[in-house]
Amino acid sequence: MSINVSGTEGYAENAQSLIDQWQDISFENSHRPVMHLLPMPPAHILDVGAGIGTDAAALGAMGHTVMAVEPVDALRVAGIGLHSSSRIEWVDDSLPDLMSVRSRRREFDLVMLSAVWMHLDEDERCQAMSTVGSLLREGAMVVMSLRHGPVPEGRRMFDVSATETIRLASAHSFRTVLNVRTESTQRGNQRMGVTWSRLAFVKGGGRD
Repeated sequence: MSINVSGTEGYAENAQSLIDQWQDISFENSHRPVMHLLPMPPAHILDVGAGIGTDAAALGAMGHTVMAVEPVDALRVAGIGLHSSSRIEWVDDSLPDLMSVRSRRREFDLVMLSAVWMHLDEDERCQAMSTVGSLLREGAMVVMSLRHGPVPEGRRMFDVSATETIRLASAHSFRTVLNVRTESTQRGNQRMGVTWSRLAFVKGGGRD
C-alpha cells in the first residue's frame, strides 16, 4: 500500500487537507527560479512525487508529455480527477527504485524532483541518483528542490544540504547548472522560517 512507501509518512493521513492546500499553489510562482531551464516543447518529462499534478498539468499545457509519478493513492487519484489530460500518464511508483517507470524503458529530457529528495535517507539518495541518471538521455536535466527548516509532525525528512547533493550528483556524472536558495511561497512555511535550495544538474557534463 502507498502508506508503506518510505518517505511518504504523513501524506496519506493528511491527504485531504494537503489537496486543498496545494490547489492554491501556482506552478509559475513555485518554479520561478528554474523556468529559464525548462526544455522547449515538446519534451518528455518525468515528474517524481507529482502530488495532485499541478506541475504535470502546467507542463502538459506547455506542450510537453509528462509521466507523473505519485505513490500516495489519495493524492494520485485527486490528481487524475483534477488534471485530466492526454499528455499526462499517471504512475504509482517511488524512489529510490522507480521500478515501474524503468520497466517502460523510456528516456526523458527532464526529471522534476520537487520537495522529494529530503524524504530519502543517505543510502536511498545514492541509489536514487543512479536511478534518475539511468532515465535521462545524455545532456538532459534534473531539477530538484530541497526543503530546509522544521519538519512537520508525522513526516519523515532529512537535513540534506545543497553541497552534499551537488557532490553526489557530480559523482554520478552530473554537472551543476543552478544552485540558489529561496524562501517558501507558502505563508505557513514562511512563518516557520522554511527555505528551499533549488538545484539543477545536466547529465554527462563532467565534474565542476
